[in-house]
Amino acid sequence: QVQLVESGGGLVQAGGSLRLSCAASGRTFSGVFMGWFRQAPGKEREFVAAISWSGGSTYYADSVKGRFTISRDNAKNTVYLQMNSLKPEDTAVYYCAAGPAGRLERHEEGYDYWGQGTQVTVSS
Repeated sequence: QVQLVESGGGLVQAGGSLRLSCAASGRTFSGVFMGWFRQAPGKEREFVAAISWSGGSTYYADSVKGRFTISRDNAKNTVYLQMNSLKPEDTAVYYCAAGPAGRLERHEEGYDYWGQGTQVTVSS
């Protein structure tokens, strides 16, 4: 059974930083895209960032470009999301996802497996 477990969420002041981690287990993730999505209260889940298996390709939502960095350590089956210059509008539950993506790296349909989410709260 595939499991994705996020960690690293919490409460931070605006302008601060957090690093989210997502540890994958249960199968090999060779060739698999990893992504981060988020869902704020009352809103639909939205794409944040994605990274290819090799790490050579990364994708970001315009709202986080230049502030967030996605990376992965395949030896540890772990993907990270470094979040800097956080804003109150970044407040959301952040979800890790894994899947083939194809050309759907920015869309939920590109991912087969999801974590349970971790809460990020940014105070003003």
